[in-house]
Amino acid sequence: MAMHKSNQLPRNGMWEPISTAQPSELDRSNTRELQKLMEDVELYECHDEAVKRQEVLGRLDQIVKAWVKKVTEAKGYNEEMVGKANAVIFTFGSYRLRVNGPGADIDTLCVGPRHVTREEDFFGELHRMLAELPEVQELHPVPDAFVPVMKFKFNGVSIDLLYAKLGLWTIPEDLNISLPSLLLDLDEKSVLSINGSRVTDKILHMVPNVQNFQTTLRCIRYWSKQRGIYSNIAGFLGGINWAILVARICQLYPNALPSLLVSRFFKVYSQWRWPNPIMLCPIEGGSLALQSWDPRRNFRDKKHLMPIITPVYPCMNSSYNVSSSTLCIMQQEFQRGNEICEAMDTNATGWNTLFEPSHFFEAYKNYLQIDITAQNDEDLVNWKGWVESRLRHLTSKIDIHTRGKLLCHPHPGEFLDKSKQFHRCYFMGLGRKQGVCVQGGEQFDISSAIQEFKDFVGIYALKKPGMWISVCHIKFRPARPKRLGRECGGSAGAGDGKKRKREEPISGQKLRKSDSKAGSKNASLAVEAKVVDSSINARCSNVCSSQSSLGASFSVSGSSSSTAVEILDSDIVPAPSGYRQGSSKEHDRLEDDLKLTGEAQSFGEGTGVENDRVQKVVDTGRSCSSISRNDGGEEELELPVPSYNVLSAACVAPKPLIKFKFTSSVGANC
Repeated sequence: MAMHKSNQLPRNGMWEPISTAQPSELDRSNTRELQKLMEDVELYECHDEAVKRQEVLGRLDQIVKAWVKKVTEAKGYNEEMVGKANAVIFTFGSYRLRVNGPGADIDTLCVGPRHVTREEDFFGELHRMLAELPEVQELHPVPDAFVPVMKFKFNGVSIDLLYAKLGLWTIPEDLNISLPSLLLDLDEKSVLSINGSRVTDKILHMVPNVQNFQTTLRCIRYWSKQRGIYSNIAGFLGGINWAILVARICQLYPNALPSLLVSRFFKVYSQWRWPNPIMLCPIEGGSLALQSWDPRRNFRDKKHLMPIITPVYPCMNSSYNVSSSTLCIMQQEFQRGNEICEAMDTNATGWNTLFEPSHFFEAYKNYLQIDITAQNDEDLVNWKGWVESRLRHLTSKIDIHTRGKLLCHPHPGEFLDKSKQFHRCYFMGLGRKQGVCVQGGEQFDISSAIQEFKDFVGIYALKKPGMWISVCHIKFRPARPKRLGRECGGSAGAGDGKKRKREEPISGQKLRKSDSKAGSKNASLAVEAKVVDSSINARCSNVCSSQSSLGASFSVSGSSSSTAVEILDSDIVPAPSGYRQGSSKEHDRLEDDLKLTGEAQSFGEGTGVENDRVQKVVDTGRSCSSISRNDGGEEELELPVPSYNVLSAACVAPKPLIKFKFTSSVGANC
C-alpha cells in the first residue's frame, strides 16, 4: 500500500493537527532507541514465520473455495453455477495492519455467495471439512458470539475465521469490500463480520504516515499487554481499539516520529474526558437502513463509557465491552505512561520503565477466583470459550451491585491447575474504587451479582454433564520480593515472623496445585500452590465447606467444594506505579501546547462528540491547559487521582456472600 507523504493530512480528517513541526534530532535518536528495544524483545516475526503464514492463508483460501463448490452442488444447482461458485479470504486486524508479532493469530474473513449460509454451511459443512484435516488442531466454533467465529490452528498458526454472506450469486476474486452497496440486504452478523476488514483498510487510508503509525501501534500494543490491559473480551481494549486511538494521535501530529507519537498518546488520553468519543472522521450516514452509533437516539449507545468509533458506515462503538472498573484501570495506566514520558524528557528514566510488566497479584488483597472444569478436552474448549466471552458481565454486575464503589479488576489471562484434568481458572482483583465516598464500616454484598453471573453462564445451550463453574473469594498477601527488586524497584516490608513454604522463580501464566489427601469431606486440605507470573508463592487451604464460596457453585454433575486461598507470608511488596495502593498524589496537567477549541456537538446528557479544531497554543507561561468552549468560557482540565486503595476484607460469613468493609480512614477523604 502506498504511503501518504509525511506532510500530507488525512483525506477525511475532521480536525486540523496540533502540530506539523518536523522531527528534531532528539526525536530521531529516541525513535532509534525505541525501535531497538522492540527488536530486542522480539516484536517482529522472522522471515520464515511470515512465509509460513502466507502459505497457510493460501491453503485456507483453497479450502473455502472447495467448500463453496461442494455446498453449491449439494443444494442442487447446475454445473455452470457450481463452476462459478467462489469464496474469497480477506485478512484484518494486526496481520492486515502489519503489526503482528511472532505467534500472533490471523484474523480472517471468508466472503461467500448468498446461497451459502452461516448456521448450516459455515458452522456445519466447513466445520466438518476442517475437522477432518490433519493440519487443523483445536477447532472451536463460537456461533453464539457477538461476532460468530471459528477458531483453530492450521499447521500451528492460530486462525480466527469469520463469515459474511453477501447478496451476490457469484463472488469475484477482485471484490472491493469497502463499497457500502455490498451491505445491502446483509444480516447483522454479516455486517459485523465484514466491517473488520473495512475498518482496517480505512484506518490505513486515514493516517498521514503508515510506517510511523505501524511502529507506534506496535509499541502501544506491547505496552498494553505488559500492563495487562490488552483484552477486549475481559472488558479492556483489543487490537482495533488501540489502532483507532493511535491513528487519532497520528492525525494530530502528522509529521511526528514514533517516539513523540508515543509520548503524545499518553498525554492526550491521560486528559481525555470520557465518554467523549474518539473518532477518526465524522460519523457517516448512508442510504441503507443500518444503525450507526448515536447516543441521542439509541439508549444503549448513551450508556457506553469509552466510545471508540469505527470510521466506516455503519459507524459503531468498538469498545462497548468497557466497564466502569476497566475504564478506571486504563485511565490510571494512561496517567502512569504520561508521567514516565515526562520523566524521559528530563532523562530521569528510559523506555524500559514504560514497558515494565504489571504485578497483578501484588496489587490487591482480595480476589475472586473463577474455576471451570469439563469432562474432556473438546468440552473444555467449548465451555471455556463460552465462559470467557461472559466474564466481563461479572465485572459489570459487581459495578452495578456496589453502585460503582468496588473496583473489579479482571486478569486478562487464564491459569492452569496441572493437578486437575480439563480445568482452567481466572482471577479478578477487588478493591475500593478511587475517589468514591464510603462511610466507615460500609460493607458490600456481591453474592447476588455472582449468582446472577452463574445463572447467566448456566444457560449455555450446548452445556453437557461435567461442565462446572465455581466462584470463590481468595486473599493474597504478597511475598517477599527477593527476586523482583530489579523489576518493580520495591523493597520488602517488615514481616510478622511467618515463613514462606518455599521460594522458586516464577514465570509464565499458569497456576499449579498439588492436592493432598483428606480423611473426610469437611477436613481442611493443605494445598501447595504456585502462582506463575504473579510473583507469589503461596500455601493454600482448600475449604470444602460450601459456606466459604461466593454463592453456591453451579455444577451439572453434583455438588462441589470451593477453594479459599490466603498467602501466609506477611512481607508486603509495594505495588509498582500504576497499581500502588493508597496513592493520593495529584498528577500533572496537560502542557500548554495542547488546547481544544471550537464547538462541541451534543449527543445527549453526559456525552459529547469531538467536533472541534485542535491547534497548538503559544506558550504563555500558564501552568495548566484549558478547553475553550463556544461561549468563550474556559474550563480547566482536572485530572482524577487514579489509585487502588485496598483496605480490608471481612471474613467469609457463614452464608454464601462476600462483604468488604472499608474503614473511616479512607471515607474521610470524600
